[in-house]
Amino acid sequence: MSLIRQIWLLLLAVVLVGILGGAGVSLVSTRNTLQTQLSIKNSDNAGSLALVLSQQKGDRELMELAMSAQFDTGFYRSLRFTPADGAPAYTREVAVQPERAPRWFVGLLSVASQPGVAQVSDGWRPLGRLELVSHVAYAYDELWLGARRATLWMILIGLGGAALAWFAVRRIRRPLDATIAQARALEEGRYVIVDEPRVPELRSLAMAMNAMVGRVRSLFEAHASQTDQLRRQAYCDPLTGLPHREHFIAQMRALLEREDGADGGGLVIVRVADLGGLNLTAGRECADGALQAIADLLQAYPDRVPDCLIGRLNGSDFGLCMPTPGIAAETAVAIANALRASLPAFGVTATVHLGAVEIRARSGVGNVLARADLALARAEQREPFAVEVVDLPPSEQDDVGEQGQRAWREQLLSALQGQRARLYEFPVIDRAGTVVHLECPLRLQLRDDGEYLAAARWLPLALRSQVTAAADAQAIVLALDAIARDGIPRGVNVAAASLAEGGFGVHLYRLLSQRPKQASKLWLEVGEGVPLERFEALQEFGQLVRPLGVQFGLEHAGQRLNQIERLFELGLDYVKLDAAFCAGVATQAASREFVRSTTGLLHALSIRVIAEGVSDGADAEVLWTCGLDAITGPWASAKR
Repeated sequence: MSLIRQIWLLLLAVVLVGILGGAGVSLVSTRNTLQTQLSIKNSDNAGSLALVLSQQKGDRELMELAMSAQFDTGFYRSLRFTPADGAPAYTREVAVQPERAPRWFVGLLSVASQPGVAQVSDGWRPLGRLELVSHVAYAYDELWLGARRATLWMILIGLGGAALAWFAVRRIRRPLDATIAQARALEEGRYVIVDEPRVPELRSLAMAMNAMVGRVRSLFEAHASQTDQLRRQAYCDPLTGLPHREHFIAQMRALLEREDGADGGGLVIVRVADLGGLNLTAGRECADGALQAIADLLQAYPDRVPDCLIGRLNGSDFGLCMPTPGIAAETAVAIANALRASLPAFGVTATVHLGAVEIRARSGVGNVLARADLALARAEQREPFAVEVVDLPPSEQDDVGEQGQRAWREQLLSALQGQRARLYEFPVIDRAGTVVHLECPLRLQLRDDGEYLAAARWLPLALRSQVTAAADAQAIVLALDAIARDGIPRGVNVAAASLAEGGFGVHLYRLLSQRPKQASKLWLEVGEGVPLERFEALQEFGQLVRPLGVQFGLEHAGQRLNQIERLFELGLDYVKLDAAFCAGVATQAASREFVRSTTGLLHALSIRVIAEGVSDGADAEVLWTCGLDAITGPWASAKR
């Protein structure tokens, strides 16, 4: 039984005891008062009547006439006169029942009427003995009315006391509820500080809980800082802090290969001309300053554009991969102009050349890098800060993008309204090989006779046409239908643009509320960058769907987890580590330590960790030892 319920029961018992006790004391006191008054009345009336009878000089008839008159007007139960000479006694009796008091009440509280006795005499000559008893019916009636009035007042007072007790318990319960919510939040990995109440005992409890939360939060932040340091050591260039070549290529490959990744884009490579000569002529410090300036300039792109990648490919080369097609040449020229203005500050010999290439659908990473190197070689044959652009040969399906540019909105709406949408399923398995859930990316058939295209092909069009909410809602409906058929949990990605639409959350809540059984097996996930851009919207979205049993998490995570300052307040159920961080952990100790540290950090927040894009069995075995909860990717699909 809860503490609050015990308090309520205690208060109820106290109020009931008070009411019953008060009413009982009041009734007994009133009864005693009535009995005393009846005894006094009997004695006084007997004395008065005896005085009247003494004045009759012993005349029997006059005395009986006086006694009859007194009895008829005095509410008496009995009157008895016993003559002194032994003559027959004069007796009058009448039985009167209470009119209002019930029988059980009369039996519960008996009222005794003590007889009044007086001697009747004529001077010194005794005439007889008079005994007078008043009836008690009216006493019971008055006692019953008094009991009802007393009980009513006691009930009113009890209700008033209960109201005061309710406010008092509510005042006590508020900090208790806050402390309970704080403890539950801590269990879920959220660190909440509560206000300290005025009640001394509860204030001490709140202070202790706040202190504990502060210590745990400090430990978490220290762990997060250590994890970020491991990430930098494993994947970043020590001088600039940018991802090194291997990690940059792994990120680029993961972006191009995943369902919702880039369907085309651009790659720009910046090469510092004669870095060795710059070190000799301007000095190591000046050369490092030039490299850092280039890194700072490139860093502005991923800060503004989701899925934009940067890295230091070697000592003198920097890479910038953009998920948006058609802007590679423009971006390269903008970078060249910015560096032309800033690099001279580090020495007249600080110059760069830039090569750019447009990435088309299904372009291999090796092919893209080879084309970029070709463009860079051509740029080096020209003047400083020159830009060269090389296009890859068009793929067979590039007409989809062009077609979308002309009639993308009609195509998307037609596909969604015409039920030309399907979920493709990829298993997420745990260490025992059990399917945790199925990743279900949405594919659309934009043309009646066309194939079902991955999100990478149609998502940019959906973003521009503002129909991502409709697409996500359709994917969720399909997932719920599939869950209803076989009971296997499904995971669906939700676009950041959908969260920004005010009606999407309401529509989704109604949809899930109507199908609670299926909703409890639904997994919804958003990209890692969403908390950085729309933290409050994402937090509200999680608070909306999680009470319905929906699992809520992040996908493609790892690069910017440390930048989510209030990660513990999101209430995440799981996080999927990007394939770029999971590839090669079997052979790279630094990557292994980063994954292990990140997993420990997230587990401390009660968040499950899932590895994405795992294709190598050796990597999978090492990932299990790092504590991951599940794995997805080609290896997991083959296991199923």
